[in-house]
Amino acid sequence: MNPKNFSGGARPHRPARVPVRALFIPAAGLALLLAVSQSPAQTGKKGAAKGATKSDTVAKPMTAKEAKKKEDALKKELLTPYKKWMDEDVAYIISDEERKAFKQFNTDEEREQFVEQFWLRRDPTPDTDENEFKEEHYRRIAYANEHFASGIPGWRTDRGRIYIQFGPPDEIESHSSGGSYNRPMSEGGGETQTFPFEQWRYRYVDGVGQNIILEFVDKSMSGEYRMTMDPSEKDALLNVPNAGLTLYEQQGMSTKTDRFSRTDGTRLGVPDQYLNQSMNEFNRMDIFFKMQQPPPVKFKDLEADITSRITYNRLPMLVRTDYVRVTESSVLTNITLQFDNHDLQFTQKDGYDKAVINVLGQVTSLTRRRVTKFEPTLEETPPHELLEAVKNQKQIYQQSVPLAPGRYRLNIVAKDVISGNINVIEQALDVPHFAEDRLTSSSLILADSIEALPPKDIGGIMFAIGDTKVRPRMGATFKTNEKMGVYMQFYNFATSPDDKTNKPDGAIELVVSKVGATGAPLVDVTEDLSTMKDVRASQVTVQKRLPLNTLGPGVYTLKVKATDRRANQTVQQEEKFIVN
Repeated sequence: MNPKNFSGGARPHRPARVPVRALFIPAAGLALLLAVSQSPAQTGKKGAAKGATKSDTVAKPMTAKEAKKKEDALKKELLTPYKKWMDEDVAYIISDEERKAFKQFNTDEEREQFVEQFWLRRDPTPDTDENEFKEEHYRRIAYANEHFASGIPGWRTDRGRIYIQFGPPDEIESHSSGGSYNRPMSEGGGETQTFPFEQWRYRYVDGVGQNIILEFVDKSMSGEYRMTMDPSEKDALLNVPNAGLTLYEQQGMSTKTDRFSRTDGTRLGVPDQYLNQSMNEFNRMDIFFKMQQPPPVKFKDLEADITSRITYNRLPMLVRTDYVRVTESSVLTNITLQFDNHDLQFTQKDGYDKAVINVLGQVTSLTRRRVTKFEPTLEETPPHELLEAVKNQKQIYQQSVPLAPGRYRLNIVAKDVISGNINVIEQALDVPHFAEDRLTSSSLILADSIEALPPKDIGGIMFAIGDTKVRPRMGATFKTNEKMGVYMQFYNFATSPDDKTNKPDGAIELVVSKVGATGAPLVDVTEDLSTMKDVRASQVTVQKRLPLNTLGPGVYTLKVKATDRRANQTVQQEEKFIVN
């Protein structure tokens, strides 16, 4: 069908003029022709009775099987560019584990993120915009296609694969036309005729060894060189009796027929006792195998884990981020992590039990430029007799990072050193912009500890916000006999030109309601700013400790609302918490 003649409906057909000729039709054929010619008219009458016309199209609903087939076809179609990326672009450098993880993704967004992280994992300079590894990789593909193509693209040839994986060799010995060849003694010496072949030498290949020599032979004389483990494969006279003998065969120390009874995968004309160590069967197999594996990623295990997006035995971890204004252009971003000790593996030594968690975190821009990095090591070393009590406790860590307003990526990987369990988290950091012309607020923090800091500790310890220590309650779960800490800052109350005290005019309201319940709030407290100490229009800090003994077990919502009467503005934050 010509696409230009297709408009979605039947196109009228104008028959060509042909000479009139006599046409003989048998009686049986005539009857059949009449029957066929009558059936459309009959169908048309039936259709007319039902209100249909000849141009009506009756669309049948798809069966479940047809719908599934169409969905699979669409999914396959959408997968095509990413499948091409995996099967062609990175076919030689992607690890089996990465390939397996990639196949489990269901959305293009996940695949796109994986591709981005795949290259970042191999970037030797992640702090720059350029990814030298990626650029070099595609340069090698282009070179392979230009220099090694035969009947297939250059990247698919053996020479292309090795070049893409390991780069250009340090030395190349090329015999592009074959012909006369004097063997080295490691291959038996003597003169023979060869097919076209090349020897590549790498002085060192990471993970393989030193002085690696690879041989590629074009036995088909088509330009396609195959990598081989057998140095005698290039011998064009191998199957010609008494031709191209080795020195050992010429001296009667072996015969050419002996070559075909070897069990080491070669047809070398060298007695076993004179074989060079480099010709050892297992050495050759080891090199041949390793040179076809993806090159190792050259970075530390945690830095690899942070971008690989591969699922391991998971180490449970809670992550929380809170934002507190420092200046209009700087926001204190508090990143808090928590681990339950009962999820850790302890090992006993010298009467103590020890658990260790290595953490690697980094904040990057959306273009993957690193902004900051932190690498704490968390340890728990209780005496053996206190182990069970310590297992009921938690490890909590906080990293404070000053950031400019904007959107960032947060990557964290945590590893239980003893068990090997790992957790990898990636999430967005939406650092707010605290405009100076309207009422705004920090994050609402539900805390298990709020206390004043001595001057020597201000800004120098974990959980410090100004002169106050605020330790968040991760998971926001409290017991009825506890008091829940509430910490929040409000900024930019309006001031009166006539008021020299810079005092705000407004109120703070705290409301606690049970989720799903109707009726009046369980707690509704409003405090006028005029009654609060140390308040100023630029910042009002709320620090409260709410008793929970009047609340039964359940899920609750805390709303903290500030009202600026002068500017007629309000701002509110809310958080859910659990009482048990």
